[in-house]
Amino acid sequence: MNAVDSAVLAGPVMRRHTRRVMIGDVAIGGGAPVVVQSMTNTDSADVAATARQVAELARAGSEIVRITVNTRAAAAAVPLIRERLLRMDVTVPLVGDFHFNGHKLLEEVPDCAAALDKLRINPGNVGKGRKRDEQFARLIEIACRHDKPVRIGVNWGSLDQELLARIMDENARRPLPLGAAAVMQEAMISSALESAARAEALGLRGDAIVLSCKVSGVQDLISLYRQLARRSDYPLHLGLTEAGMGSKGIVASTAALSVLLQEGIGDTLRVSLTPEPGGDRTREVIVAQEILQTMGLRAFTPLVAACPGCGRTTSTTFQELAQEIQNHLRQMMPEWRRQRLGVEGMTLAVMGCVVNGPGESKHADIGISLPGTGESPVAPVYIDGEHRLTLRGDDIAGEFKALVDAYVEQHFPKRQA
Repeated sequence: MNAVDSAVLAGPVMRRHTRRVMIGDVAIGGGAPVVVQSMTNTDSADVAATARQVAELARAGSEIVRITVNTRAAAAAVPLIRERLLRMDVTVPLVGDFHFNGHKLLEEVPDCAAALDKLRINPGNVGKGRKRDEQFARLIEIACRHDKPVRIGVNWGSLDQELLARIMDENARRPLPLGAAAVMQEAMISSALESAARAEALGLRGDAIVLSCKVSGVQDLISLYRQLARRSDYPLHLGLTEAGMGSKGIVASTAALSVLLQEGIGDTLRVSLTPEPGGDRTREVIVAQEILQTMGLRAFTPLVAACPGCGRTTSTTFQELAQEIQNHLRQMMPEWRRQRLGVEGMTLAVMGCVVNGPGESKHADIGISLPGTGESPVAPVYIDGEHRLTLRGDDIAGEFKALVDAYVEQHFPKRQA
């Protein structure tokens, strides 16, 4: 699609209030905080591997986790995955991702639907012709029977071709036909809205429906969601599909999602990163959290300000310390989150020389300014804006981590049992 071709860059929507949908114990929409979601990439029939990855994603901060349900073995595994997670004290809501055969799997394995907290249905992959309507109805009836919310997730790579042909025919009869990109976007939005209307007509509550329309182009995604937000009050799940690998996927997702979030559009989001071979799946969770936190919409973990380095900081000491502190915070956060109130709002600074080091450190709750090239081999530490002590020697990292831990104990109260 060509976003410019279809005049898609409409102005901001500033959408804030939508219906509220409960996914397990997690509220989305209706003014609730934007929720981070992720998805496993294990074979769901492998109960141990899938439960392990769900737990890893949840502990990294994913508040909803989606799993593939594509075979009867995978459907039968879902209740076992849930049981194993409960034994691991992991209660994160589970979403089942269904394509092509979801109606059969949920009918053959009713315990699967019972164990899930939400169903994800792609209207482009439900079936064709008369079968599409019948099979969509069966899925919605199962959701109603088990009182489960549904995400109607449209994807441009699997758009209902009959619906697209209908929209193209309607467009051809216009006095001024829209461009190809606008036609594609209209087809996606129509697919989502018509499917939601049909689901409600079949008995699914309006406050049990979430919508998404995913594409892989940044400008296309912004345009699609602006239009979708104008035309519905359902909660919206955001995500740039097939975002890519590494920095490309991170930058593209950040560029698209940040614009929409700034306009109040989006109630859940997923950063769909292609993992590097053997890479950690939790990276997508961390990126999603960092998007929300750097925009000031949520707080997940203490923020570390660190300078980029220059000719004054030829030593790698401050870089290594910044990385060590960041890793220490992420390692400690699960425990701190359980035991302490408000610790995710703490700010730290790890700076490399005297140019901005002392000033930036004073702005943080706790900060350290390391010696740059040619400076005295001392590292002043600032706590709550005041110079409290100076570190020297070979264990500055260990001493500063101990100071951070002590700051948490002294400044953030324990949660009541």
